[in-house]
Amino acid sequence: MILRQFLHSDPVAASYLFGCGGKASGAVVDPVGDIAPYLHVAEALGMRILYVIDTHLHADHVSSARALAAASGAEYVLFAGAGADFPFKGVRDGEVLELGNVTAKVLHTPGHTPEHICLVVTDRTRASEPWFVLTGHTLMVGDLGRTELASSAEEGARALFRSVQVLKALPDYLEVLPGAYSGSVCGRKLSGKPSSTIGFEKRNNTAFCITDEAEFVAAMTADIPPPPPEAAKIRAANASAAHVMAED
Repeated sequence: MILRQFLHSDPVAASYLFGCGGKASGAVVDPVGDIAPYLHVAEALGMRILYVIDTHLHADHVSSARALAAASGAEYVLFAGAGADFPFKGVRDGEVLELGNVTAKVLHTPGHTPEHICLVVTDRTRASEPWFVLTGHTLMVGDLGRTELASSAEEGARALFRSVQVLKALPDYLEVLPGAYSGSVCGRKLSGKPSSTIGFEKRNNTAFCITDEAEFVAAMTADIPPPPPEAAKIRAANASAAHVMAED
């Protein structure tokens, strides 16, 4: 297993390169900004990037995932129902992406956005059980993602409550690698620690601990912070072919 975490400050976000060193097969998740660091790390590891994955259509930054996919020859991956107006590899709940001896199982986890996915990653050379889950902006350390950027806050909260039940069913030992940490506009009570476990969050993440749906919706729709600047415009750009064409 190869795993590298990239922490960004503008915007505050986390992205990942992971995969199978033995089979030289990797993926990048939620890349931000300059694509050169991902290409350099993959080259240094002798790893071919097969997939570049956005967990969702971001609203706080214009994604660099399509540019990275084009530069590396990888497939660009989104949830099949994302509604983007350009070709991409659409994945669905339960689908498995193969990376040599490493697999990434797709979980559709709407709530932060309708098309949000998480990835449960297993290294079959180590064990048949999964090792970690890449949770994007659904479950972060200390909080859950805001729910009003792509739907009504209440509709998003109800969807997120159902997604939380899926994540709670994962093993307690499973490492949680989120797409953001404290300082991000996509959550409210985020920790500065950019990793956790399902079990720790079940004990110490206030929103994740709520078991009643009505209470959960009330909590997620109270005291909503201001949205990221031009959030709707940025999200639309990430769903459109135009911004990549403009960068070429």
